[in-house]
Amino acid sequence: MISSVVVSYRVRPEAVAEHVRLIRAVFEQLHAEQPGNVEYKVVCLADGVSFVHVSSASTPDGSNPLPELAAFQEFGKDSAARVATAPVPTAADIIGSYYPAVPLPDLAPGTAPGRESDLPHGRGDGESDHP
Repeated sequence: MISSVVVSYRVRPEAVAEHVRLIRAVFEQLHAEQPGNVEYKVVCLADGVSFVHVSSASTPDGSNPLPELAAFQEFGKDSAARVATAPVPTAADIIGSYYPAVPLPDLAPGTAPGRESDLPHGRGDGESDHP
């Protein structure tokens, strides 16, 4: 059974860098373990504090294995201290999906279209902490 969920929320501006670090750790674990039954994407909106997670999983019981990942559990710890608005999970149906045969390279900091900085290297406000 394939299940999908979209989760949206806002993070406190002072917590964005730590929040992004924890999200990246989830992706590092996913890349290391390469589960074949999960699709996961996280985007930070142009305001630099709004996040949207899209997750789909194919499991016999419709559950999502992401919460079982150690990095995802770490991401969930103390999340109340980081978020400005409570996460709102919404069940979703995937209408379509496209992934190129050759994955797009990760965008280098500062190269995201329409963004002056790319998290976590920037603060999300168009200013960078790095020279």
